[in-house]
Amino acid sequence: MTGGGRESEGGEEEVRGARRIPGPRGAADDLDLASVPLPPLPPPGGTAPDEAVPEQSQPASASGDAPESDAGEPEADLEPDPAAEAWPEPGPWPEPEPADGHPQPAAPEPEPAAPAAEAWPEPGPGPETVDGTPEPPAPDPLVSSAPVVLPHQVLKALLGAWALSACSAEETAAVEDHLTGCAPCADEALRLRDAVGLLHTDGSLDLDPTLRTRVLDGCFGRRPARIPVPEWAAPYDAETARLDALLRDIGDSEWHAPVRLQWFEEERRVSRRTTVAGVIGHLMAVDGLLSAALGLDDPLDGGKAPLDPTERTETYWSATRRPPTRAVREPWRAQSHELIRTASFAGRNVAETSVSYGAFALPLQDAALDRAFECWVHGGDIADAVDYPYPAPSAAHLHRMIDLAARMLPAALAGRRSAGLAGPAKDLVAAGAPGRSLHLEIEGHGGGDWYIALDSPAAVGAPERAVAQVALDGVEFCRLVAGHISPVEAAAGQEGDREAIRDVLFAAASLSRL
Repeated sequence: MTGGGRESEGGEEEVRGARRIPGPRGAADDLDLASVPLPPLPPPGGTAPDEAVPEQSQPASASGDAPESDAGEPEADLEPDPAAEAWPEPGPWPEPEPADGHPQPAAPEPEPAAPAAEAWPEPGPGPETVDGTPEPPAPDPLVSSAPVVLPHQVLKALLGAWALSACSAEETAAVEDHLTGCAPCADEALRLRDAVGLLHTDGSLDLDPTLRTRVLDGCFGRRPARIPVPEWAAPYDAETARLDALLRDIGDSEWHAPVRLQWFEEERRVSRRTTVAGVIGHLMAVDGLLSAALGLDDPLDGGKAPLDPTERTETYWSATRRPPTRAVREPWRAQSHELIRTASFAGRNVAETSVSYGAFALPLQDAALDRAFECWVHGGDIADAVDYPYPAPSAAHLHRMIDLAARMLPAALAGRRSAGLAGPAKDLVAAGAPGRSLHLEIEGHGGGDWYIALDSPAAVGAPERAVAQVALDGVEFCRLVAGHISPVEAAAGQEGDREAIRDVLFAAASLSRL
């Protein structure tokens, strides 16, 4: 080397461009390892000797001198590349040099094999070991593109995990491929996916109040009942079942939760304090009036018990030596079942059987509707006491309850007029003739239009004789009839004769009782 090493720099660049043994490469890129034998590995703990790598040189010139670079300087001797020494590429080993020391012309290097695929890029330089040699590359992972073949029973067992998106990619592909050809598994997978959707709902967990009706309708649609429940008894059947579901869901201590019952007497609101068990005892005592009308056992002494609902309740409460507990639920529920069963077996004529309430009487079909209304109202009282959700009845049943109250309003208004609590009649007409009327418009749930006769209970309400109009929500009107809100708070819209409006609203509140 002369010239301060400047000439050697150019020589090194020329040597770097010379062909040499390639660096290590992944075997899967170029060769099929199954068909090419691998060379023996170097002994552990050492590196391959320098003689294992032949010297790279150009063919000798005619004069036998060493080849020179473009700058006229002899090419510098190079140290063997340690990367090339460690892992030579599989193939024919180079021929050893002759004994005279003259290099032989380098054999043409074979063309490298085309890469198998572009999916796996050629690995770059790997980490080096302690002695400076690069570590051998890790073998390429074997990727199998063949689909997973699973038997039918295994795929059927995986449907639940598939619906929850808990399967692996191979299992998911196998299950979905199986669902395209197996109709029973496809139906089951659809049902499981629907069930998973219910697990993630943000809605209320309380049962739909119409669930029982829909289930019964579905059952009766497939196989009608041999002896169906009469249509007029359906509201009582539904409301007792809803209240029983509430009672089953509360604890023992909640049966002693305080409940305040409210109703109107004349012009003022009256209340009575009791417990959840006391409310159920009250319902059982008044339901005894219907039991007596059907010839069943009265929970009170049928020959001596009073007929007035309030007096019957007071008699029952005073006869109880200890405060009632949840044990009262079973006799009350058995009584309601017996009433519905007896009414179903009795036929159509039983609907007109008179049920006496002491001061007035109702046919059995209206009495059952009245008991359904009171069961719903007191069920709401219990729900408020124990902080339990309790929606309104179905629209069809609520409409019938409102209709019963509207039909009872003319008689209630006449009774208040005879007691001096309502204005005098202004236009008396013959029985059955249209008279002055108030248009009662019920909006929303269970709504409709009713025309209330104002001057005589025997008159007929008619749109052409309407002198006033009151608009109310259906649930609010029922709360007014139950005595839970005052008449002043009830009317959302009023138009026409103010005196007639006041008389009808107070008459509606007077229908309430304990």
